[in-house]
Amino acid sequence: MEQINKVVLAYSGGLDTSVILRWLQETYQCEVVTYTADLGQGEELEPARVKAESMGIKEIYIDDVKEEFVRDFVFPMFRCNTVYEGEYLLGTSIARPLIAKRLVQIAEQTNAQAIAHGATGKGNDQVRFELGAYALNPDLKVIAPWREWDLSSRESLMAFCERYQIKVDKKHGEKSPYSMDANLLHISYEGAELEDPAVEPNESMWLWSVAPDQAPDQPTYLELGYRHGDPVSLDGKQFSPANLLAELNRLGGENGIGRTDIVENRYVGMKARGCYETPGGAILLKAHRAIESITLDREMTHLKDDLMPRYASLIYNGYWWSPERKALQALIDESQQVVNGTVRLKLYKGNIMVVGRESKQDSLYDANVVTFEDDAGAYDQADAAGFIKLNALRLQMASRKGRKLI
Repeated sequence: MEQINKVVLAYSGGLDTSVILRWLQETYQCEVVTYTADLGQGEELEPARVKAESMGIKEIYIDDVKEEFVRDFVFPMFRCNTVYEGEYLLGTSIARPLIAKRLVQIAEQTNAQAIAHGATGKGNDQVRFELGAYALNPDLKVIAPWREWDLSSRESLMAFCERYQIKVDKKHGEKSPYSMDANLLHISYEGAELEDPAVEPNESMWLWSVAPDQAPDQPTYLELGYRHGDPVSLDGKQFSPANLLAELNRLGGENGIGRTDIVENRYVGMKARGCYETPGGAILLKAHRAIESITLDREMTHLKDDLMPRYASLIYNGYWWSPERKALQALIDESQQVVNGTVRLKLYKGNIMVVGRESKQDSLYDANVVTFEDDAGAYDQADAAGFIKLNALRLQMASRKGRKLI
């Protein structure tokens, strides 16, 4: 086994990462540095510090990265109207490159030779963490205990805790049966009865949103202000990126918005069923497309739509730190220089309706051209005849050669 003196561990303080911490110490006889990211998951993180200290850890890093997460990862992703396989807003996927970045930075600061994570060998996160780490520092070793050890069940983890006297927190109330991941963009649910894609999720599972049929009978109206493709204000009030997303989560959740139940194609080859709540993200996607509809040139809009599935796959598959994602981002960001203005939305029982969009400086919409009334010469309808004939020429020629379409 390669000599490893120090490892930076992505650490939550829960059962799995606490076992990993001790396993690293025992297996590699190394010093462990813990890193915990506050991505807005809504949990108190100081217990992770206390737990790490109780296990003899001297170097403990806990970061509040909520603003960086939304500003530098979530918002750039939404500039492309990014959706994976038509439905998934990439809430887990987009958080992993930030965690990988901080793991690498801390490893460099502390002279660690390796980083470690708690992702399993069946999921996408192992790919995302490791591709990010290798891209940012190719000389770091990555340790993935779930691919190395023989602790394959909760019972074996508990036996390991008993053997090494690792304290297991006893939480009050009933434990959720689902594997969950949360940050400011979303919360996900996997496992338990969800492993059968024919079974409807239990209503009690959802934590961020009310059921659409239980949402208020009165709609909620809101106005988002955009500058260079990013939302900067809500109802005329300026918000930081993280605070704006948090407020949209609240408003969306109250109105039953943002639930999805999908079967997705994992990068490692299998299909997996997951349920997601992304209320603020669903609102942002709708609003951004609305402001682009009046500010973006037609061909730029279509080019972005063509590129979006590729961009979404890069994020889902863990290639945020790749040259191709960086190049695509440059094109996307250039397109957003004119995406400025306001969008008015109506939230009602799970629905998001655009009820207005305006851009005083950058709108390409001209009522004088599109009007059904007298356009005072803004558009000569007779010009359309030649336009149609030129575009029909190839179709006519093929038809005359007997190339019938029916």
